[in-house]
Amino acid sequence: MSVILIRSLILYVLVIFAVRLMGKRQLGELQPSELVITILVSNIATLPIEDVNIPVIVGITPILALVCFEVAVSWLCLRFPTVRRLISGSPKIVIKGGKIDRKAMRDLRFSVDDLMMALRGSDIFDLAEVQYAVVETTGSMSVMRKPSADTPTRSDLGVRAEDSDPPLVVVSDGIIMGTALRSLGFDSGYAERTAKRCGLRVEDIFIMTADSSGSCFISPKKGGRPIIIQGGGDCDKG
Repeated sequence: MSVILIRSLILYVLVIFAVRLMGKRQLGELQPSELVITILVSNIATLPIEDVNIPVIVGITPILALVCFEVAVSWLCLRFPTVRRLISGSPKIVIKGGKIDRKAMRDLRFSVDDLMMALRGSDIFDLAEVQYAVVETTGSMSVMRKPSADTPTRSDLGVRAEDSDPPLVVVSDGIIMGTALRSLGFDSGYAERTAKRCGLRVEDIFIMTADSSGSCFISPKKGGRPIIIQGGGDCDKG
């Protein structure tokens, strides 16, 4: 039993390393070659676990070989567009100018139900709202609404807004996130000073987010109303 456990842990760490090496993608975002490698790696990893007579190296070697092969193929795809099109294919336009391209749908073996399901995944339930739609090489669909059906932006409404990056978590369960603070341009004592100004200790904070302007959101561990600071101003309970 201990042998199987040790083998499982070794292969678990190896598969995690292999997936990290291939890049951060969700299952639905995998290119065909990446999906094949993922399936093969998972199958190979089970062999030494199921049969203790198979040496662990028999599982490790092909996994490392497949991952190295995938990294090499990714580099070739990045360097040579022809190789990328050959392995991953090309995006297909299925709706252009509001018109459905039936030939492209046949090439993709896309049924009407598939099209409607993909559109619903983009929060579109009426084909009349679609101006342009592309099926990506991962199988997902990118959709552009018609301007008449799209949500107006601040610039459309003539409302000026300052561009800024989203807030970052600077305190998580009482622990200060130093990297996040530095990326915002704050020193390590910023979280403590802000918490003290609101009558709290850092240890009393469950979540604290902040942006570069000094606006903060603080959720205390004891519950109750969150504390909101706008632009480095006073502490207001939301």
